[in-house]
Amino acid sequence: MARIIQKKICMLGDFAVGKTSLVRRFVEGRFDDRYLSTIGVKVSRRRVLLPGGQEVHLLIWDLAGSEEFVDVQQNYLLGAAGALLVCDLTRQSTLESLERYARQLDSITPGVPLLILGNKKDLTEARQVSGGNLETMAQRLRTTWFTTSAKTGENVEQAFSDLTARIFAEWGSHHGRR
Repeated sequence: MARIIQKKICMLGDFAVGKTSLVRRFVEGRFDDRYLSTIGVKVSRRRVLLPGGQEVHLLIWDLAGSEEFVDVQQNYLLGAAGALLVCDLTRQSTLESLERYARQLDSITPGVPLLILGNKKDLTEARQVSGGNLETMAQRLRTTWFTTSAKTGENVEQAFSDLTARIFAEWGSHHGRR
């Protein structure tokens, strides 16, 4: 019987960018319009199967996006295998914050894979962040990006799958596996 592997993924981004909604969509397959601010951290779990059949438990740490939690966040980032950096496509300032989150993550757990998610893709009329903006930030942070909608579910599975594949490509290279 193969042992179950657990990997910790951190959700990082400013308040109200949709981190909790993305986690809820991925873990529970649902969306709720009510805004509930995360205090500190909320940990969720989802089991996924890798292409070779290996079972993995993703522990998804949804971190509060308020400035007052920045010092506390550093402890939450320890042991992260990867991170999703989330911005709100209707608020340009949330994209600009992603560099700060990436630097903070890199100072604690250097070199972990990360992805940028431009969330709230469904709010097309209010959009302030373009694909070009996301591409520029992704190049700066040496990663890739997705536009997502927690409301419709668009690209949510794909984003988590892509990050998981990156984690295991990195993990496999350090453990003699591919």
